[in-house]
Amino acid sequence: MINITLRQLRYFEAVARLSHFGQAADACAVSQPALSVQIKELEETLGAKLFERGARQVRLTRFGEEFAGRVQQILRSVDELGELARASQDRLVGRLRIGVIPTVAPYLLPRVVETLAREHPEIDLRLRETVTPKLLQELKEGALDIAIVALPISEPAFTEVPLFEEQFVLVRPEADADQPVPGPDRLREMRLLLLEEGHCFRDQALSFCSISASAPRELLDGSSLSTLVQMVGAGIGVTLIPDMAVPVETRSANVAVARFPEPQPKRQIGMIWRRSNPLTKQLSQVAEAVQSAAAALGLGQGNAA
Repeated sequence: MINITLRQLRYFEAVARLSHFGQAADACAVSQPALSVQIKELEETLGAKLFERGARQVRLTRFGEEFAGRVQQILRSVDELGELARASQDRLVGRLRIGVIPTVAPYLLPRVVETLAREHPEIDLRLRETVTPKLLQELKEGALDIAIVALPISEPAFTEVPLFEEQFVLVRPEADADQPVPGPDRLREMRLLLLEEGHCFRDQALSFCSISASAPRELLDGSSLSTLVQMVGAGIGVTLIPDMAVPVETRSANVAVARFPEPQPKRQIGMIWRRSNPLTKQLSQVAEAVQSAAAALGLGQGNAA
């Protein structure tokens, strides 16, 4: 009988997902030597190598790739057992893994964490910030319980709960503060700074300006809203940012903020989770807590469940 532990499978899954032993150890909250020992013991038990270890990269072997698929199914089933047990309780307890898009996380998460800690003190929060496609994949795989994203997602596998709407504002050099606010047509002719590909906010900004994502343009992409605003402050161009980012990102930049006339560009922020998750009642409580945190920041309310 092969003796494989659940701990070994979780460590293996983390290395397979992150392709890095150090990052996997951090994700599992263990030391790298301890994780490496468990992986080595797992390989010895199986009698086969799971990883090709290079100087800078870790790759799954062919057997490792097949093994990874089975491990995901096993861990998903184990997690579902835990979720089923938790669903029998009215209150929120235990681990809660929340994914958040980067254009929301720095501005909303501190208040969300504070609200959840106060209203649901028995929650063990685990936070993950990344772009929407990665959040959706990790949600499907069971690596996340819920995600805060821009709606709609329109995937049958997920429940969507609208939380609030917020407008986009124009950020331009301080010297242009007295100039008329350009409309979408004029913005298409300006050097519009955007987030790099993969960010949904980039696509929303392009949509407002009726610019094709594949159209050649003179621009400089940034990895964060902070980078974009600082570039504007240096006189390089203009950008759009969501309302919630204004107090944080513009306080140390020589920029001016302007609002567009109606109809203003805006987005809807909501929470999603797997329809198969038995914790729907409890996750709806989390949605209410997030909406409460957003309201405390002055963000418009949506229709939380």
